[in-house]
Amino acid sequence: MEPSIIIADDHPLVLKGLHDFLVEHNYNVLASAKNGKEALALIMAHQPDLAILDIKMPFFTGLQIAEKCKDAEIKTKIVLITFEKDEAIYNTAKSLGIFGYVLKEFALDEIENCIHSVLNNTPYFSPELVEYIEVDSAKEKIKSLTKTEIKVLKLIGETKTAQEIAKELFISARTVEKHKSNIRQKLALDSNSASLYLFAQEVSNYLKNT
Repeated sequence: MEPSIIIADDHPLVLKGLHDFLVEHNYNVLASAKNGKEALALIMAHQPDLAILDIKMPFFTGLQIAEKCKDAEIKTKIVLITFEKDEAIYNTAKSLGIFGYVLKEFALDEIENCIHSVLNNTPYFSPELVEYIEVDSAKEKIKSLTKTEIKVLKLIGETKTAQEIAKELFISARTVEKHKSNIRQKLALDSNSASLYLFAQEVSNYLKNT
C-alpha cells in the first residue's frame, strides 16, 4: 500500500505543482492545505505517514506544526520545503526530529529521493543546504584565525608542503607546524594530516577573498 501524504504550501502554484507531481508518480496524496491551520487539522484528523510542509505559512509555520505533532505524539514524519538556507532553522528542524528538509528550487528533483529515504527512517536534508551551512559555519570559524594562520591555510589548500610554506612566509618549518597545530585546534579539526587540506578546499572560494 502506498504511503499516505498530506501537503501544505501557501503559494497556490507551488502547491499545485507539488500535488500534480506526486499524483503523476502514483503517490497517495490524501489532501492539500494552503495554510498552517488547515495543515495541522488535516494531520490531526488523518495522521498520514508523511506531511510535506512549507516552512513559512499563515497561522502556523512548518516548524510550529512539527512541534505540535511532537507534543501530541503523532507519528507522521515531517518534511519541510523552503527557500531558507538558515542554520538556526536547520538546527531547530533537527532538534524537532524533522525527517526531511528540501530546498524549493530543487524540490521536484529531490522529493522522490527524500520520500524514499524518510519512509526508510533515514532523514533527508538537501545536499545543497548541508553544504551551504557547513561552508557558512566554516567562514565563522575562520574569523578566529590570525592573518598568518589564514596565509598558512591558503597555502595548504594549494598543496604546498611545510618547507615550501616556510620559505614563502620567511618563517621556519617548525613555526609552520605550530601554526598548523593552532589552526586545527581553533577549527576543531582532526589531527590527521589531510584534515587541514580538506578544510582549505571546502572554503577555497572564501579564502581567495580573505
